[in-house]
Formats: sequence, structure tokens, C-alpha cells
Amino acid sequence: SESQYFESGGRKVRNIQTTQAASIVVGAHYDTVPGSPGADDNASAVAVLIELAAMRLPARFVAFANEEMPYFLGPEMGSFVSARRSRERGENLRAMFSLEMLGYYRDAPGSQHYPAPLGWFYPDRADFIGFVGDLGARALVRRSIASFRKHARFPSEGVAAPAAIPGVSWSDHWAFRKHGYPAIMVTDTAFYRYPHYHLPSDTPEKLDYERMARVTLGLAAMLRELADEAR
Repeated sequence: SESQYFESGGRKVRNIQTTQAASIVVGAHYDTVPGSPGADDNASAVAVLIELAAMRLPARFVAFANEEMPYFLGPEMGSFVSARRSRERGENLRAMFSLEMLGYYRDAPGSQHYPAPLGWFYPDRADFIGFVGDLGARALVRRSIASFRKHARFPSEGVAAPAAIPGVSWSDHWAFRKHGYPAIMVTDTAFYRYPHYHLPSDTPEKLDYERMARVTLGLAAMLRELADEAR
């Protein structure tokens, strides 16, 4: 791995990334909000990122600094620095996947919520993983979730929606979209299902590790297939 250092708020911070050249980037932010242990947000996704990287998949894996406030949706996000440097180097990235909160699942009816009007079209049980992008990334949403569903025995839902809908752009994929790359978020939908979002109660016993493992295996198979298509 290598570190990508940059200055932020008068301090030196870093992204940590694998070194292989690849047309697919998979990232997860490793910071959390002050006062929260960040088990789901975002240690769950960092754990999946590490497992995927250990499989030697044909992708570049990056742990990003500075996703949370006060850097959120700004140029000091680690993902913004990473995307800008990729663009400056002329990298032709075919896909970027932001892993954002992957550990919380519930089977009870009414456990899943949505911004209006999406609740009319999607399940009310928080038992699935979501593939989420803005309208400009809808082709990547379609292709990636089709591959995931082919390989994974796990419920999944895809949505391409206007970026103005709360949550659609609220992760590191936003930075890559700003630099013109196809990029989407893979998520348990965060505050639309997780009652401990950004709270001191975001602790490890809230997570479903068996389902996280199934999501990881599905993502690994998806990444292999998408990388094979690029050859």
C-alpha cells in the first residue's frame, strides 16, 4: 500500500491505497464524526474494503480521510483529492464504488424508510444492500447491481435518482462524479434505517457480521466480472 498525503486544516492527513493500476476504484472513508465510535459509519465498510483488497481483486482500494463534516462535500475530502489526482494523471476510470455503511440489517416490516417518493417503489424491510447513484451514473447502477444479483445470495436494490434527493450524493462517490467519473455508492442506506447514525451508540454489537460477509462475497464476484469486461 501507499499513502497519499495532503494538507487539511493545517494538518497533514492521508488516504491509504493499494498500488496496482486499475480502471476500477473501490473506496471507504475511515473517519467518523466526533463522539461516535463509528461501527457502521464507517468501520463496517472499511472492514469490507480490507477483505476485498486481501482477495487481490483487479481494482484499486482506497481508505479515504475527511468524509465527515466539516470536510463533507468539499475539496478537502480525501476522495476529492484522490479523484482530482486521478484526473490530473489522465486515468481512465471505468467505475468507482464508495462503500458507505454496510453492517446494519433488519427483517421487520417498516424497518426501512425512504425520501419521498421512493417509498412507493421499494421494500419496507431493511434487509437489503443498496446501489445508489445520481441520474448520470444510472448505467453503472444497472450494470453493477445486475452482476451482484447474478453472483450474490443477498437482497439488493438499485436507485438512480436526482442528486438533490437527501443521501443520494452523501458519500465519497460524489467527489468522483464531480471529476467526471462513473461512480456510485453501495450502502445499507444509513439514516434511512439505522437509528444510531452519528451517535455514541454506533457500536460494534449493532452490526450483522454474517450478512456483511455475504455482501463482501457478492461484491468480490461483481468486481471480478466488471474487471473482466474491461479487458
